[in-house]
Amino acid sequence: MYSDKVMDHFTNPRNVGELENASGVGTVGNAKCGDIMRIYLDIDDNHIIRDVKFKTFGCGAAIATSSMATELVKGKSIQEALEITNKTVMEALDGLPSVKIHCSLLAEEAIHAALWDYATKNNIEIEGLEKPKNDIHEEEN
Repeated sequence: MYSDKVMDHFTNPRNVGELENASGVGTVGNAKCGDIMRIYLDIDDNHIIRDVKFKTFGCGAAIATSSMATELVKGKSIQEALEITNKTVMEALDGLPSVKIHCSLLAEEAIHAALWDYATKNNIEIEGLEKPKNDIHEEEN
């Protein structure tokens, strides 16, 4: 059912925790399944993501997608991070069962929410970034 990569990121999640004084924090959830994902970004003066942490309340797929998403954005520019989609996260995990695709959507939206928070705090506009959703509904897949 789950790929080896999903199982690895679930049983050995990377970048778990919080960042004090984070440059941006994004929280999104799915009211239907109860998953909540929060991503913390530390962004330097050159707009590079120096560090990233996450806290997720949810199923194994939600934890695995959070972990993989943090691995994918670390060291990237804001613009590169913005290009990471739920499909990017799923492909990096060698796929997800169709009933768990919403978890990858949470990861994408949490990254966008953290970038939105960063942009708002710094009074800047990030090209291509739209106001994120707070709640991801499964029927949006």
